[in-house]
Amino acid sequence: MKNKPFISLAMLALGCEPLVTTFDEVEPAVYYEAASITEVAAPDTLLVMTWNIKFGGGDINFWFDCHGERVIMTETEVLGNMQALAAKIRELDPDILLLQEVDISSKRSAYVDQLQLLLDNTSLNYGAFASMWQVQYIPSEGLGRMNTGQAVLSKWDVADAQRIPLELIGDQDALTQYFYLRRNILRATTTVPGIGNIEILSIHAAAFSTDGTKKKHIDRFKLELDQLHSAGVTFFAGGDLNTLPPGSTQLNNFDDSVCEAEEFQAADDHSEEVDWLNEFYADFPGGYFPAVPLADYLANNSAYFSHSTDPVEGYKRKLDYIFTNSSAGWVGGSHRTHQEIASASGALSDHCPVTVQWVAP
Repeated sequence: MKNKPFISLAMLALGCEPLVTTFDEVEPAVYYEAASITEVAAPDTLLVMTWNIKFGGGDINFWFDCHGERVIMTETEVLGNMQALAAKIRELDPDILLLQEVDISSKRSAYVDQLQLLLDNTSLNYGAFASMWQVQYIPSEGLGRMNTGQAVLSKWDVADAQRIPLELIGDQDALTQYFYLRRNILRATTTVPGIGNIEILSIHAAAFSTDGTKKKHIDRFKLELDQLHSAGVTFFAGGDLNTLPPGSTQLNNFDDSVCEAEEFQAADDHSEEVDWLNEFYADFPGGYFPAVPLADYLANNSAYFSHSTDPVEGYKRKLDYIFTNSSAGWVGGSHRTHQEIASASGALSDHCPVTVQWVAP
């Protein structure tokens, strides 16, 4: 009951703007454009990339990681980290980029619009953004204003972008659920000269749930891909699925989180989780083509690990994926998991970028 006056006063102070944006229905995503457009010739191949950039947090130890006490970054820290991320993106030079954990107006990241910064400092020209956490004021730990989510960026025009809502975690109390993340699938169309329209889908599935919510997110993602494939639409799809590949054996030698608090642990059984992507990896056309073939992953798991609670100590598991339904699949041997973003001097994110090349059939 003590929270009600606080929320009422906050609502009065904010006028007609809701304290929490709830995103109950499918709705248009937010469009972005670089300050200066870079002209790009019709390509022979496309480089597709996914990266969870940890809201420009780099190797800072944050309170929710239980590594440190930090909650808020300075503008200098954010800009420095984001410029390092932009430099890596320029080096890899993706044609299409799927991003997760991008802040566009958050107190924790000094209100820097990270999506606009990346567009303005790379050869990517257009983008779309779908928020998964848009709150005017979060009282917990002094987080304050938050707007973070995922994005798709392309060298070519982006259109028909939609935010498709995913199910909320069902076993949270009402107040926690109201203020908590509202995950989604971001879907957009990019038109590539000489190739045509390609659908791009970015997802950041639930990390911590005790009621199978993560599995529901993954199943909804697969349904979306199946519907596109049935309609004859070519897609690149992926992101941070927070899920292990089929056949994984490293079930108990990594931490979901170094936090001891129960809400930061994945209660879903990892031994069951390794079956959740089976349908994605099934023989085409029932399944789709992964950037990292399952045989390559099973032959050398650690080469494809893309996440760690402490990346300087090494990456511990694979959570980041790219799939396509193009019958030509990916260029053989072109997949890369860029573990070089972490070194003894620090890391650009707690996730590695994953890249792969594609040639139109």
